[in-house]
Amino acid sequence: MKDVAFGQYYPARSFVHRMDPRFKIVLSIAYIVAVFLVREFHFLGFAAAFAFIVIATAVSRVPFFKVLKSVKGILFFVIFSSVLQVLFNREGTVLAEWWVIVITDVGLLRAAFITLRIMLVVMGTAILTLTTTPVEIADGLESLLTPLKWIKFPVHEFALIMSIALRFIPTLMDETERIINAQKARGADFESGNLFKRIRALIPILIPLLVSSFRRADELGDAMDARCYSGAKGRTKYKKMRPTYRDFIALALMAGLIAGIVLLNGVLGVPV
Repeated sequence: MKDVAFGQYYPARSFVHRMDPRFKIVLSIAYIVAVFLVREFHFLGFAAAFAFIVIATAVSRVPFFKVLKSVKGILFFVIFSSVLQVLFNREGTVLAEWWVIVITDVGLLRAAFITLRIMLVVMGTAILTLTTTPVEIADGLESLLTPLKWIKFPVHEFALIMSIALRFIPTLMDETERIINAQKARGADFESGNLFKRIRALIPILIPLLVSSFRRADELGDAMDARCYSGAKGRTKYKKMRPTYRDFIALALMAGLIAGIVLLNGVLGVPV
């Protein structure tokens, strides 16, 4: 669980770490859009998106294996989606057939396509959380959502909730690992038996984890009350966010990535 990169901050002094968090959030959303703009079977577009991830990781001075391990948390979902594409796709040339299972070349290509798309999206968001503290993400979200205040949307409270959620992801993972080790020391078995037995074995983990989560939430509420927290009214910012040349360079590179993917889709138009 410690290998899951989502929600974990990697401290460093790099080009990406010093960027405006608002730009990093917008660029992360733009990167997800760019990945979904890649037309089916146009793997050159994925190659361009992966090259962008490699460059961003190198510039951010974050170890590449940390970004790559961000996929570990959704590995089951990736495998499940790929298997569905392989087993239930009937288009293309049949490569193997057994009973109701038919494997085609198009099914394999779509499984690879979906796998790459999910992995690239997760790796792109992992760079955001690895190079931006939860407080910076909350401040960036609050600033970006400021126009919603005109319709009485609680922007500050929403950003605070997101910040707390990101902050406690690593904490809850560590807590879960401690509970699992404690249950294993008492003789609990989480690896043998069928699916229903394994699900039933998770109950001794979930109940202590829920109790611990509510206790932490109660302690956090008491700490906020002790510091006289009263919401967004009358609050000011110690650090003012200002765009720099780094943000505009990154914005230009992202625009180049999107333009390149659109070019590959429209002008070349040849699946690779």
